[in-house]
Formats: sequence, C-alpha cells, structure tokens
Amino acid sequence: MFTQPQMKRALFVLVSFHILIICASNYLVQLPIQLFGFHTTWGAFSFPFVYLATDLTVRIFGRIQARKIIFISMLPALILTYLIGVLFQQGEFQHYSSLFHLNSFILRIAFASFAAYCIGQLMDIVVFAKLRQHNTWWLAPTASSIIGNCVDTLVFFSIAFYASSDPFMRQNWPEIASIDYAFKLLISLGLFIPAYGVLLTYLQRRLAQ
Repeated sequence: MFTQPQMKRALFVLVSFHILIICASNYLVQLPIQLFGFHTTWGAFSFPFVYLATDLTVRIFGRIQARKIIFISMLPALILTYLIGVLFQQGEFQHYSSLFHLNSFILRIAFASFAAYCIGQLMDIVVFAKLRQHNTWWLAPTASSIIGNCVDTLVFFSIAFYASSDPFMRQNWPEIASIDYAFKLLISLGLFIPAYGVLLTYLQRRLAQ
C-alpha cells in the first residue's frame, strides 16, 4: 500500500504528464507529414504515451484513481490546447493579439480532443480493468490500446476536421485518421507493450520510496 503523500505525488505527476501529452499531441496534429506516400501527422507519435500512463495508473492504483486523473486533466488540457494552438497555429508564432479573437479552427481541435480524450480514456480504463487480472500480463494493455486508440482517433478526427475550414484537412482527414491509427498501434504494440512490464516494476519501486 502507498502512503497518502506518495499517492498525492503520483497523482500530480500523472496529471501533469497527461496534460503535457494532450497539449503536445493537439499541437502536433496541425502539422501534417507524409510517410511512405501516406498522409499523417506528428501527433500520431506522441498520443500513445497517454494510453501508457493510463494503463499503468489502472494497474498500480485502480480504476477510480485513473478516472480521477482523467477528470482533473481534461479542463486544463482543453484550455492550454486552445491557447497554444492559437499562438502557434500551423507551426508559426502568431501575435499575442490573436488570443483576443475567436479561432474556430483551433476551438474545434480543442473540443474534439476534449471529447475524444474523455471517451477514449474511459473506454481504455474499462477494458484494461476487466482484463488486468488475466494471467497473460500483456493482454490488458494490448486490448486497451487497440480499442482505446480506435475510438479516440475516430472521435477526434471526425469532430475536428469534418467539413473543416482547412481545405487540406477537410479533404484528407479520413486517410490521415487511418494512418494515425496505424502508427499509434505500431508504436503502442511495438514499443510500449514490451516496455510495459519494466516500467510497471520501476514505478512501483519508485513510488514506494
């Protein structure tokens, strides 16, 4: 069992991590790239970190604490996503005066992230919590990554870019969403799942100190 100070410290670290990854991913999704002839965004490489943090939280602290982290993180992440997106739209710094004008394009991205994060993470928690007792340690993080990333990607891209004011994203968002999902799975299953057991052991020892 962890002491109350250890729980508070862990909660602060995990909430900060969630907010950081959400804001970074929402900014990076504005920056499209081409890989092997397919359209995707830099955000595909950062957002899987959120699922890693959520799964480790459920494993160490349980479902209730994981939900608490999500509800604490989502409002600051929504606000910071909008502010950062407006100030650095399309990878270029805009003047501070841009904050005083409503940017509907960035607002849609922020709201889409808010909805996708809540739905995807809550589903991830449900799936992971149901499978965490299985003797095969990799089953829960694998299943939660596959399902959670699928829901999150579909919700986010459909809300953010369907009939968007950005011509490129309006035309290419289904392709970008599909490739993003593929890269998220590749990163999650190829990198995070093998490292999952190592991180779990390390965090349990660290938090107990």
